[in-house]
Amino acid sequence: MPDSSAPLKASVVGVGHLGRHHARILAELEGVELVAVADSDEARGREIADRYGCAWQPEPVGLEQQVDFAVIAVPTSLHRQCAAPFLAAGKACLIEKPLAADAETCRQILADAEAGGAMVGVGHVERFNPAVRRAMELGIQPRFIEAHRLAPYTFRSTDVGVVLDLMIHDIDLCLAWIDADVVSVDAAGGATLSPSEDICSARLRFANGAAANLTASRLSLKPMRRFRFFGPDSYVSVDSQDRYALLVQKAPGFDQEKVAAAAASGNPLEGFRSLVQIEELQLDESEPLRAELEAFADAVRHQRPHLVTGTAGLRAVEIAHQIRACLEASPWV
Repeated sequence: MPDSSAPLKASVVGVGHLGRHHARILAELEGVELVAVADSDEARGREIADRYGCAWQPEPVGLEQQVDFAVIAVPTSLHRQCAAPFLAAGKACLIEKPLAADAETCRQILADAEAGGAMVGVGHVERFNPAVRRAMELGIQPRFIEAHRLAPYTFRSTDVGVVLDLMIHDIDLCLAWIDADVVSVDAAGGATLSPSEDICSARLRFANGAAANLTASRLSLKPMRRFRFFGPDSYVSVDSQDRYALLVQKAPGFDQEKVAAAAASGNPLEGFRSLVQIEELQLDESEPLRAELEAFADAVRHQRPHLVTGTAGLRAVEIAHQIRACLEASPWV
């Protein structure tokens, strides 16, 4: 167990678009010392190392002997290769989402972690979005979920399709919110600019009767990250792009007589508003990635599982591949 009085030593493997933000935050976190970054691009690696006062090396070889944990932020296809030495040495790894490009490689990562006695967390950062966290605190059991995650084409992360790149966030949120197995999957979509799919609409049905409609696209002109879930008496709308969450629920004393009175009022909009309470949820100002790294460091220090475990990461990848299997059978040309 790490010395609770000493800073945790950390490294970041891969300091591209996302990894450089991991490095920035780890260099600032109280109780954490950023020891080194590893990146095969020397100019980029040295730039980040110089900026945050740590070492750079082209490969992570040997870092497992210097740190308490590592963040793996390389392309998905390299996740296992880069995490394996740390896990074998018993060092915790926060591996960016998706955990791996396929379920079998996810299982190999989890087997590596078990063999080394190491903890694995997965970088599903949306779990740490203030709007999402506040919505989950309400404890509403969703019966239906609707999510839209749209983005312009960035020319990044094209080693995986939009399901593993973007939709995986909402798959993970659905699995976290709905405590039941997925029993059926249907999907449509396909490739436009990439070798793999760029747009997908999927429908998931769960064993408890809940359902979810998920849409993801990296062909949008305007970004959108909207997640809505509906229960029998209320619904919550979460806009994680604009950090906004709204709760709509039945007004106190709701009954069918009030519905009849609202219907007879002659003003449908006002009638509807008289039947519900609308509350804008108060959010904190935390940066989701910072909250994720703080939680992971705390889990390492106290030797407990991270909020998003490796098993959760595997489960999301398994559902993602069920969706992609549906796409392969769809008539997209």
